[in-house]
This record gives sequence, C-alpha cells and structure tokens, in this order.
Amino acid sequence: MTIGHIALYVEDLENEKNFFETYFNGKAGPKYHNEKTGFTSYFISFGNDTRLEIMNMPGLKKDKNSQCNTGYIHIAFNTGSKENVNVLTEKLRTDGYKVVSGPRTTGDGYYESCIEDKEGNLVEITI
Repeated sequence: MTIGHIALYVEDLENEKNFFETYFNGKAGPKYHNEKTGFTSYFISFGNDTRLEIMNMPGLKKDKNSQCNTGYIHIAFNTGSKENVNVLTEKLRTDGYKVVSGPRTTGDGYYESCIEDKEGNLVEITI
C-alpha cells in the first residue's frame, strides 16, 4: 500500500504552486476549479509517485497564532546531502523566507532545517 497524495489547504493557491515548483522541483498539473463551490486545486508531482494537492476554498481561515495545531504539521523534502540542505536553506533565507530552525543535526540524528512558506506552513529540508 502507498500514500496516493497529501493535501494542504492554502490561502494563495498560485503563490504556493510557484513556491513548490521553484524551490522543490515540483511539477503542477492543470488547475481544477469547481464553479459551483469555488473550490480550486493543483496536484503537484515530485518525481516517482509523490504528490501534494494544494487546495483553496472561499471562506477558509487559519489560526495564524499557532504552529502546534492538531493534524498534519509539516512536509519534508529529502535533498540527498548536508550540502544541499545548507544551500537550499540559504537560498530560501535570502529570498525572504523565515528559517525556523537549522540547518542542524537533531536529537534523533536527522540533518535538517525547517522554513515557513509565505502562509506559515512548515517545510523541512532534510537528507
């Protein structure tokens, strides 16, 4: 059994699509729009069978005061090396994204950094 995809509601669909395409080599499929409900989404592929669905729906609200909500809290991208973690983290920092932690070796032995996208969603960059 495999996971078909992970889904994430976002406020700015186009900005999030560009973020995942620009920094994580994602490839977005065609935009879906349900005229009746206003729901819109993209499936973004990251090689092999890994897909992220980013979605928007009129009236969504997020508790921007908390990063410790229940449910899914982050997505992690494996870059293949410490050097790649360092380079991508610095590129994101230079481009104005908030680096929440790292790069560092965590207590459980992972080398990673964690950044926030423009909507405050956490993205780990790891080996």
